[in-house]
Amino acid sequence: MSLTPYRETLALPKIVSLLVVATLARIPIAAAAVVLTLHVVEGLHLSYGAAGLVGAAITIGGSVGAPVMGRLIDRWGLRPVLVLTTVAEVVYWLVAQALPYWVLLPVAAVGGFLALPAFSVARQAIAALTPESHRLPAFALDSMTTELSFMAGPALGVLIVTTAGSRFAMFTLAIGILLAGIGLWLLDPPVRAAHEAPVSGERVPRRSWLKPRFVAILAITMAATLVLSGTDVAVVAVLRETGQTEWAGLVLSLWALFSLLGGFVYGMIKRGLPMLLLFAPMAVLTIPVGLGGDHWALLALLLIPAGALCAPTITASTDAISRLIPAGARGEAMGLHNSALTVGVACGAPLAGLAIDHWGPAWGFVAVGSVGVLVALLVLPTEIRHRRDTRRVPGPDSTPVPAGGPAAASAAASDSGSGPVPGSTAGLPAPSVDMEAR
Repeated sequence: MSLTPYRETLALPKIVSLLVVATLARIPIAAAAVVLTLHVVEGLHLSYGAAGLVGAAITIGGSVGAPVMGRLIDRWGLRPVLVLTTVAEVVYWLVAQALPYWVLLPVAAVGGFLALPAFSVARQAIAALTPESHRLPAFALDSMTTELSFMAGPALGVLIVTTAGSRFAMFTLAIGILLAGIGLWLLDPPVRAAHEAPVSGERVPRRSWLKPRFVAILAITMAATLVLSGTDVAVVAVLRETGQTEWAGLVLSLWALFSLLGGFVYGMIKRGLPMLLLFAPMAVLTIPVGLGGDHWALLALLLIPAGALCAPTITASTDAISRLIPAGARGEAMGLHNSALTVGVACGAPLAGLAIDHWGPAWGFVAVGSVGVLVALLVLPTEIRHRRDTRRVPGPDSTPVPAGGPAAASAAASDSGSGPVPGSTAGLPAPSVDMEAR
């Protein structure tokens, strides 16, 4: 292994600027969940259950809206959608701070539906800017920068709420979203490579790509974030049970670091691994983590194997979709991928919480890990069939790299025009995957 794949990828036109803008744009999005939760609890003086309902409304809206926004990008280009979603989300955050709770609920669903699609846009642009030979390290970089955004966002959100109040924090989020939208609009990354330029009137029918293989990728993606968000809750519960709550922040930060390092190493390999081969061990290795609850250091140690597979699993899912889906439908497909990430996060925490309430903290790990194993077994026949078909019919070659190296290969693409995760319930940093609907 060497750093050559990363050096070559970062040399591609617009990649560095895209990663920087996307990382900064994701910070206010990552802060949104904790700010809204604290607003409902401290600003409106309601329960965490009431805050959870608002979060569920945003999740539902975001899960429905992400593929819709992606399809609009496929048909009309990036900039019109950026204008629509930026204006809508800025208005949402400015208005939400003054709304009574029962009005906030439906407005939150609309806000989630019209959320700025910073995550899916970045991944769609990466697929357009990079030849297939460099997509793996590019998506690994995207995964690692997402981790950084989710390590910074919630911490900043808590800091602003505790020092200036939830209403000021929501105003700050509105400014952050506005700057994020403007940044993406000015950058205007391509969503299709030059050789993928749309034919006039082109419309890719869903039946041509919405097939069992794609559904299997979405299922694994959803199960992966379910395991992650459930693990997040279980870590806090186990440490609280043993009187070590003060170590929760460190353990969750180490977990995020394990994921980041795993993604970094994965991006250096020459050929990606099957997504199921990454996810299945992650789910299995999550099940016994609760055995280390007697001491925080042992718990952190047991989190290393599963944590190191977090970012590679998400990277593999994004890479697989970028290769599987035709360019004319890639926006909608990335939107569905984002919805799968969001739904998984939304399901993991309550599933772990239910197991913890009935059987004890360690069973939170068992519950989410077991669901992950079950999903892996369910999609295994589809993956085996896909591997068999791939051996029988050779796939298309990767995009050729012309003389001048990978930067030259992507030059045309750059000129083509527009183109939990788990956040701790205790407000602590944690490993993160794309959680746009937060």
